[in-house]
Amino acid sequence: MEFLANNELAILRWVHILAMVYWLGGEWGVFQTSYHVTNRALPLDERKRHMETAYRIDILARTGIVLLLPLGLHMGKLYGFVPLLEGAGVWWMWLFFAIWLAMTWTAFFKRETDLGLKVTRTEELLRYPLILALIASAFLAFGGSGPIESGQGNNWYPAKMALYAFALCIGLFLRLVMRRWTERFRILAMGPDAAQEAALEREIAQARFAAYVYWITIASVCFLGAVKPF
Repeated sequence: MEFLANNELAILRWVHILAMVYWLGGEWGVFQTSYHVTNRALPLDERKRHMETAYRIDILARTGIVLLLPLGLHMGKLYGFVPLLEGAGVWWMWLFFAIWLAMTWTAFFKRETDLGLKVTRTEELLRYPLILALIASAFLAFGGSGPIESGQGNNWYPAKMALYAFALCIGLFLRLVMRRWTERFRILAMGPDAAQEAALEREIAQARFAAYVYWITIASVCFLGAVKPF
């Protein structure tokens, strides 16, 4: 326990780096696999196997993106940026994100069921108030008020928070696309359907463009955390 107490910030930073790596790498894996998911030349069973691979890769990216926020907030508490988390506040924060992570993994294990789709939709709905809270907190911090205390020389922290919120917005769209994969493949399993194939290809094309913006955003979040330029 003494070792953990003496190295709390360093350990949090280490796990934060791992979460970022799994987030970025996982998204790249899903991106590449999506080409086979939409390939009409492949048998449907083969395409479903690639979809299964994409889900297994994506769960690591989802885990990474969920963990990044509590890790960042916990480090922010140690830096003195988030006074609300002093005392028991940090444990309540971790409990909230533990529940969120449990929902994420439940949606993964039950992804082929109606329960899995419902949990996925619920998890998506949780992100909307969270995104609004992060954006509001970041901009209040720039104005010198609100729950985040940064100030001159430490504005990289709320800027990083705002970029993370933007990444969550993109992630919502990408999660929607993957959820629709399951729904559309249920229909395609009953027989060829040109409308579903066209919709699948259209949505994947949109998701690939969003993925490029996603990677730039993730890289920017990494830059702010590593360089702390302002």
